[in-house]
Amino acid sequence: MNSQNKELNNVLVINSSARTTGSQSRKLAETFINHWKKNHINSKIQLRELGNKIIPHITEEWIRAAFKPLENRTLDDFNSLEISDEYIKELKDADIIVIASPMYNWSIPSCLKAYIDQVVRVNETWRYNPDNIQNPYIGLLENKAVVLLLTRGSQGYEKGGCNEHIDFQTNYLKKVFNVIGIADIHVINIDGEANNKEDYKINIKIAHQKIIDLIETKLS
Repeated sequence: MNSQNKELNNVLVINSSARTTGSQSRKLAETFINHWKKNHINSKIQLRELGNKIIPHITEEWIRAAFKPLENRTLDDFNSLEISDEYIKELKDADIIVIASPMYNWSIPSCLKAYIDQVVRVNETWRYNPDNIQNPYIGLLENKAVVLLLTRGSQGYEKGGCNEHIDFQTNYLKKVFNVIGIADIHVINIDGEANNKEDYKINIKIAHQKIIDLIETKLS
């Protein structure tokens, strides 16, 4: 996606932190929303709350319905996929998808994982290519950008860092969106809440400025 050659009118912001007050990932999302509104008066922003909602896990009925041809689905099948359809429509309508996620136990919150299971759906966001065993996934969501706003309690999760090997947050989210067709992915993170407090304050300030710079230079 070449963001600079496309009018970006629809933004989907997904919050997944269990915390409301004191959540740094939510504050990053707020900075994105507020600065985006300043630069895009006519833009539509869709908010999707995961962190304080019960996100259904997929079931055997869900799987059966998802793999069944549309014309063969029963009313029960459509009911099983109703929430999935809603989430997927939001993704399809969005030009920019913002994921605000803390790191929980070196990975993502379970609510975000349940959401991903609902939207990574065959023939809706990806389809299978049997002729390419090495990379059989063809993404169906095109001309979109993803912004990952990530927070982690410790440090060293960057490439070459001491904790890179236990970062199951960043690369996982990148891979998920690659599979469903999105290659234009931007990552902004805050690390070190559990470490030096002064360094942490600096990291927060830098991350919020990076969001502003991203909007003004690459997403406008």
